[in-house]
Amino acid sequence: MTRPTLLTVLFVCLACSVAAQTDDAAYCRKLSEYATRYMGDAAFNGGTRPDFDIMEGTAKCNKGDTAGGIAILEKKIRSKGFTPPPR
Repeated sequence: MTRPTLLTVLFVCLACSVAAQTDDAAYCRKLSEYATRYMGDAAFNGGTRPDFDIMEGTAKCNKGDTAGGIAILEKKIRSKGFTPPPR
């Protein structure tokens, strides 16, 4: 491969990687909101607040461990008989 071709391939791969990470982060946020809304503990103001599993999954997502956060949140959602939202 020539140098310009190699650089082009490298930039395309990096762009795809960044897009995948952004998609995973958005899905993580979506799962966190969904889990809190439907599986969270009752709050004093009539809403819901996340339980410890949801907080752990959300924390992993916020720290960049989207795979770990998604796994925890999807497991929590499925354990309560719900289907996780689509990506």
